[in-house]
Order: sequence, then structure tokens, then C-alpha cells
Amino acid sequence: MATFLYRVGRLAFRRRWYVALVWAAVLAAVGLGALKAPGASDEEFSMPGIESQQAFDLMEQRFPGATADGATARVVFVAPDGQKVTAVENKEAIEAAVAELGDGSQVGSVVDPFQAKAVSKDGTTAYATVTYKVSANDLTDAGRSHLDKAVDEARDSGLTVEVGGSAMEDGGGAGGMAEAIGIAIAAVVLLVTFGSLAAAGLPLLTAVIGVGVSMATILALADALGLSTTTGTLAMMLGLAVGIDYALFVVSRYREERGKGRTPEEAIGMAVGTAGSAVVFAGLTVVIALAGLAVVGIPMLTKMGLAAAGAVVVAVFIALTLVPAFLGFWPNAVLSRKARKKGRIEETAGDNGGTRWARFVLRRPLPVLLLGVVGLGALAVPMTQLQLGMPGDEAKSTSTTERRAYDALAEGFGPGFNGPLTVVVDAEKGKDPKDAVSAISEEIGGTKGVVSVSPARFNEAGDTAVFSVVPSTAPTDEKTKDLVTVIRGERPGVEAETGATFEVTGTTALNIDISDKVQAALVPYLVVVVGLAIVLLLVVFRSLLVPLKAALGFLLSVLASLGAVVVVFQQGHGAELLGVEQTGPIMSLMPIFLVGIVFGLAMDYEVFLVSRMREAYVHGESPRQAVTSGFRHSARVVVAAALIMIAVFAGFIGESDSMIKMIGFGLASAVLLDAFVVRMAIVPAVLALLGHRAWWLPKWLDRILPRVDVEGEALSRRPGTPEPVPAGVEPAEPART
Repeated sequence: MATFLYRVGRLAFRRRWYVALVWAAVLAAVGLGALKAPGASDEEFSMPGIESQQAFDLMEQRFPGATADGATARVVFVAPDGQKVTAVENKEAIEAAVAELGDGSQVGSVVDPFQAKAVSKDGTTAYATVTYKVSANDLTDAGRSHLDKAVDEARDSGLTVEVGGSAMEDGGGAGGMAEAIGIAIAAVVLLVTFGSLAAAGLPLLTAVIGVGVSMATILALADALGLSTTTGTLAMMLGLAVGIDYALFVVSRYREERGKGRTPEEAIGMAVGTAGSAVVFAGLTVVIALAGLAVVGIPMLTKMGLAAAGAVVVAVFIALTLVPAFLGFWPNAVLSRKARKKGRIEETAGDNGGTRWARFVLRRPLPVLLLGVVGLGALAVPMTQLQLGMPGDEAKSTSTTERRAYDALAEGFGPGFNGPLTVVVDAEKGKDPKDAVSAISEEIGGTKGVVSVSPARFNEAGDTAVFSVVPSTAPTDEKTKDLVTVIRGERPGVEAETGATFEVTGTTALNIDISDKVQAALVPYLVVVVGLAIVLLLVVFRSLLVPLKAALGFLLSVLASLGAVVVVFQQGHGAELLGVEQTGPIMSLMPIFLVGIVFGLAMDYEVFLVSRMREAYVHGESPRQAVTSGFRHSARVVVAAALIMIAVFAGFIGESDSMIKMIGFGLASAVLLDAFVVRMAIVPAVLALLGHRAWWLPKWLDRILPRVDVEGEALSRRPGTPEPVPAGVEPAEPART
């Protein structure tokens, strides 16, 4: 592996113009394809194998067109204190607003609250439902402005008017700003780390090129492969993250090899042969984690994972080819200012912050190990109380009209009104469909925790009916989940009595089913991903204990970060500091996202840090000396890479959306804990305690495993390899092509 990549690096260095032109051609080709390809669709979220999805599919089959994905807006009217919405003036103002709302060019229909009996029992609150002809993403600015105008006119009459519903979703755009801020912070960290604008700018430039190629490819293939507008989100985030990391690793090793006095061409060959090998296997672990998302069984998540895996593969190829090519154009620009001023390359100093920290850990490995494990374990304890769900408008800031509309409806109609259950009755095999539906409706209506049941609506064939059930508790309340379980538990008895069956769906039931399925898939996902990664790390490090240690350390950091998320977003400790106004369940997909993304980044740091220790050990150093050598060469780069990722993810904590806050906080805390506690403290402590046993591998397993020379041992024995030029002697510059 190392010898092959050594040749690739030197070839890219010598043929830099060709390499640069090839990548420019690839970027232009996929960019042109993206411009000419049909736009990505707004793929509907689906999850095969859950009852909510089956009920929804049945509704689409038996009620054609009834489940159209047009946007909706629920306009809530609250009378002034001491008044009712049925008062003459208030009623006229509401009816005028309803008429105004119906005049919108994209509006399909508006339901008058007085005709639909959408007035609270105390008469203080009413709501009108606006249905649009288009989806929320297709709503024009004029359509939204028309809604705002009608609401403002109603407010002028003295009514309190708030709006919720999918029509209020603006599609965001904050992510682009967060990424721009992340790139700016990354530039500062790289500049401080390397002391060179070129060395700081090169990883950023190549990462952006890689993301450009990946995103253009996804857009070009979106229509052919059925990709949605959200498929590329994870690919952009991870492509940028690993693109910076991988280029950073290669540039850092190139500077180190130049410090040994090697010529630029030889230095880049050595850098790609050694650091490039680590990049290849780090990239493979990320690809495994992302492709493993298919285990969860959510088509959208599978596509996102595969698209992101493709972006990681592009980042690996960029690091192995385009980075060496750019270094060929400017071989001295990435060196430190001191080296450029002196006009010569000097051997790097023996001691730095990494070696001093490593020696500190090596002197007291057991206390460091115990402190790290106990600390992470304590943080992980709250994870045992994890409740999954999908936070809605109740989790938004009270400054938003959606949250105020949610609160007004809960106060006027009860907390369960914001999350009604939809019951779909299949009476096709029943003797009398109407009697069967009536019996099922009465049975469910008499269940404890049910406030009301709406009249049933039949399809044209008269064999299927739909009605709504309003719980007494809020959508994210655990009692609502228990109610859904109880209702579904009544099905066998009702089916035996009536010959008809029913299924429960709706947003609330769908969120409950998603949470259950994701929670059930988490352990199999971990087993598949961590198991494959252990096998891969066995091949890389030729050690039995190092991969196990890497996997256990990762699990510790992920569980601890999940525990921190529970403490803040579910239990509310410190929530005010982050601007979280409403606590509740953790987003259903949060654990899966956290495991997939953080596993990839954690293995990046693990492979790059430990591969340098393995390299030193293979070249004859003692286990303790190898740990120190690994930190001398890698600690600064790993710290810089981790700081960049923490800054990028932490930028999302400032967003107003609670789910974005949660993702940003979870990822930032996970990278912080994994990089600085696990990789920088627990890893050297464990290796110090294990000594030579850390690199032990049974002979029978050693014979079975394929040999890949990640540490570059073959390069040191390679015939004809130029020896390093003595320190202080300027190597000859390569001929320009």
C-alpha cells in the first residue's frame, strides 16, 4: 500500500498540470451535468415496515388524492381578554380574514371556523385551515406575503392572530451561513497551526473543490436515482469536514519530510505513502459507517448515507492526487515563515506540546485512564433516560408565531389537539362496514386518555373510513405514546367482533413509530459498523487490542455526548444558556446521525494518531517511545482538525431551530470528548499500560490477515530511495514542467 501510494504521490507531483486539468475537467463535466439535469424532487418521507406508513399507504390507495402533499396553514384567532370570537365584531373580522385568505393565487381552499365548528368550548379561540395547491417548498414569496397581509389585517381589528402549519416552513438556508463561518474558523486554526497562508489555504481549497465535485454529481444524478433535495446535506457537511482533515494530514507530513531535508518530490512521495495510507483507511472507516445507515431501513437515510460516502471517496482521491499536484506548483509556499526566510529546511525540534503531554500521560497512565473513563461514564448515565421523538412547534422559541399558535390551540382546545391521531378502518372484509366503523369508533372513544373522536369519513366504495382521535395529552408526552399502544392493543378483539381492522397513523403516531424503529435499529447498526471497523483496523495495525480499544473508546464518547444532549435538551439543565426554551424528547434520528458522523471523524483521528505510533514501533522504538513519537508528529494536526470540526458544529448551536441546536451541540460535544479525552488521553494511557502487548497479534491471525504497509516500512527499505539531505542544506529544486 505505502509503496503504491508513494508512486502515486510522485507521479501526481511530476504530472501536476495533467492532474490539475483532469480534476478541472471532472468538475466542469459534473457541473454541466448538474445544470442540465432535471431538478431534485421533494421526496416524501417514508419508512417501510411501520404501522403508520402502512395506514398512510392504505389511505392513498382507497382515497385517491386525499393525501396530496399541498402545504397547509392553521390560522388561530384569539379574542381579547373578556371577549369571545363569536361576538359580532370579532366574528366579522374573522370572516373577513377568511375571505382574504381564500383570494390567494396558490390557495386551494379555506375552512371557515364557524362553519366547521372550529371554535373552543369557552368561545375564546377559533382556527381556520388554509390548504394550498402546492407544497411548502413551492410556495412563492407572493403566496407567503398574502398570508402575512391577511393575518396583519385581522390583528388590526384587535384579535390575537398566530399561524402554524407546513406553510410556515421556509426551507432554511442557515446551513450555508454556518458552513461559511466554519470555513473562516478553519482558516484561522490552520493559519495558527502552520504559520503559512499557503499551508492554511491548500486544505481549504482542495476541500471546497471536492465538495463541489460531490454536490454537482449528486445534483446531476438526482433525477435518475430518485434523490431528494435533502440527500446532499450530509454529503456537503462531511465532505467539507474530511476534505480539510485529509489534506491537512498530507500537507503536515510533507512539511515534516521537508524538515528532514528531502527534496520536494521525494517528500511528497513519502507523505502520500505514509499519511496517504492513513487517509485511505480512515476514509474506508467513514464509508463503512455511512453505508451502514442502510441497516436502519429508512430509504431517505440510506440515500443520504451513500451520497455522503461518495463525497468521502472523492475527498480521499483529492488528498492523494490533487494535493500533491498543488504542492508541486508551490513546493516551498507551505513551509513555515522561518524556513522560507532562511532559504533552507531545518530538522524539526525534538520536543513540542505533543511530546510534553504524552510524557505527562506516560508518567501516570492509570490515573489518567480512570479519570477519563469515569468522567465519560458519568456523562453517559443520563443516556439511560433517553426519550426519542420528533419535536415540533412546541420546541420553537416563543418569539415565533408557530409556537404561539401551538400554545393558543393547546389552551383553547387541550394539549392533545396539536397532535391528533388518524385511524384508518379497513372494512372491506366486514359484513356491514358502517356498523363496523361505528363499533370501532365507540371502542376507541371510550379508551382512557381520549378526549374526542370525529365523525367517520368513508371513501367512494364505502369499504374504508377515516376518523380523528384527539388525545388528552400533548404529542410528545409519554402518555400519548402509551395511548397509541393501548389503542393498537384493542385491535384483535375489535377485529374478531366486527370482521374489520384498523391502523393508527398521523404525525404523532408516525413520530412514535419512527422513534421505536430507530431505537431498535441502533444496536444492530452499532454492531455492523463497529464490527467491520474492528476488522479493518486489525488489518491496518496488525494488533488485536488496539482496534478493540478504538471501538470501546468511540462507544464511550458517543454515549457521553448523548448523555450531554439528554441533560440539556430533555432534562433542561443549562438549556437557557443555549437559548433552548422548551425541553422535550430527543430527535429520533439524532443517535443514528451522531454515531455515523462521529464514528467517521473519530476513526480519522485514531488512524492518523496511532498509525504514527505503529510506524515508530515497527522502526524499532519501544512502546513508550512510540507513543511519544506519535504525539510529537501527530498531536498538533489532530488537535487542529478537531478544533475545526468543533467550531463548525458549534456554529449551529446559535440557530433558532431547536433540532439544529441539538445536532450542533451533540456533534460538537462528541468530537470534543472523542478527540481530547479518548484519543489524546485514554489512548496513550492504555497503550502505556499494555506495552508490547498492545501490538500483539496471534500467529494464526497474522497469517490470515492481508499485509498492508500503512506505516511505510517498505519505503525505508526501498532500493534507490534518496536519503534525506543533512539539516541546513538546501535540496535541489525539481525541474519545472
